[in-house]
Amino acid sequence: MRDRLSPADRRKARTVTSRLIGWFAGAARDLPWRRTRDPYAIWVSEIMLQQTQVKTVIPYFERWMKALPTVQSLARASSPRLHKLWEGLGYYRRARNLQAAARVICAEHDGRFPEQFEAVLALPGIGRYTAGAICSIAFNQPTPILDGNVIRVLTRMFGITTDPRAAPANARLWRLATALVIHATRNTQHQNPCSALNQSLMELGATVCTPRNPNCATCPVRRNCIAHHRGLTASIPRPAKRPRIVELHQAVLILERQGCVWAVRRAAGAHNTGLWEFPLLEEILGKSRVPGAPAPKPDGVLDSAGHLGTFKHTITHHRITARVYLRRNGLDGLRLPEPGRWLTGAGLRRAPMSALHRRIADAVLG
Repeated sequence: MRDRLSPADRRKARTVTSRLIGWFAGAARDLPWRRTRDPYAIWVSEIMLQQTQVKTVIPYFERWMKALPTVQSLARASSPRLHKLWEGLGYYRRARNLQAAARVICAEHDGRFPEQFEAVLALPGIGRYTAGAICSIAFNQPTPILDGNVIRVLTRMFGITTDPRAAPANARLWRLATALVIHATRNTQHQNPCSALNQSLMELGATVCTPRNPNCATCPVRRNCIAHHRGLTASIPRPAKRPRIVELHQAVLILERQGCVWAVRRAAGAHNTGLWEFPLLEEILGKSRVPGAPAPKPDGVLDSAGHLGTFKHTITHHRITARVYLRRNGLDGLRLPEPGRWLTGAGLRRAPMSALHRRIADAVLG
């Protein structure tokens, strides 16, 4: 793999490796998952950090590690507890994959997190980047990483102007990442050079080589950066085409009876599996609706429902507008979707809910 790099790329990889490691020693942020080499903690942090900002992840990580400090405790956790700990982070499949992988570790690896890259890669929810991050950070193995931050650093440093997601450029980026971490193994001044090198790439992309207005003046490898020298930092990496925003309109009905409200637990395979949500109007009416179509109006049997408010929520490329209606007592003629339950105020607070429905619940609870 190294032989497929140009001589110039190999020389640059050799030159910048020690600079990056030295820079990271003084510039690294104090993050809770950097205070340990426990592969379980590093794994949890890497999964939480997918598509989520560091400042958002920190309190979730700390709560999770306090509640589920080991692979065994994660494997045994109930679904409601798992989802409650993850509530608000979104992409709940990540949490379910964490538990599925923990159960594989307990069943096939005697409860010990595997050290071999291929064994880590085989776990549910773990791809090439995450396996490389765990093996390099926890076990100081020369396994490459390539996430959004690293792609930005490498495309700018090596002047890659083509689409980094396209196969040729992506393959080159993996070769470069591999060359860097292999060169790190020759650094005898650092106890864990592979860990430091890979974390330095992530840290540089997160704090210095940012998507907009990178702080090139403080970059430890600016002298080796083609984009910096050619004034191309604004155009490298080539931006991906933005997906079309899909507008979703929902009508949500809060049914209240004797101080309790009806909530539905989403079944396996459904969107937001395992979370509690208030029923949508089409569920109450027993109708289906084409996604993106206008939400039904609360007429007919729902004439007595009052408008509680309108809530907006954006996730990935979906923009949701939810009109929420409240109906107290008088439930004759209404279909209560299953599996559901009448929840008290305390039950609502305990129930794991999606971010949108948690906001709605907070409005209901006052």
